Amino acid sequence: MDSIIRNVREINSRERQALEHVLGQRLNENQQIIIQVVTVAATQGVHEEKVDEALGTKLPAWCDVYAGLTDEEIAEVEQVALSRSDLTRPFE
Repeated sequence: MDSIIRNVREINSRERQALEHVLGQRLNENQQIIIQVVTVAATQGVHEEKVDEALGTKLPAWCDVYAGLTDEEIAEVEQVALSRSDLTRPFE
């Protein structure tokens, strides 16, 4: 579906108040509202990834450093990282 783009300065005060209520923030005259409706399918994760990519909010793969690890494995990694960051070790 196509996106709906509206300039905030062109939105009447009643509609603007409704949009601000939905967004939870005030809108400025120099902003635009972009609304896109998508159909939720069984592959909802695919839609979320596309939205993340479009908004530039998807993190790079290297940010998932704990992906696939159990809680115990994460605790082990954290313990090693914290012991290596101990700055009280004497210098040689």
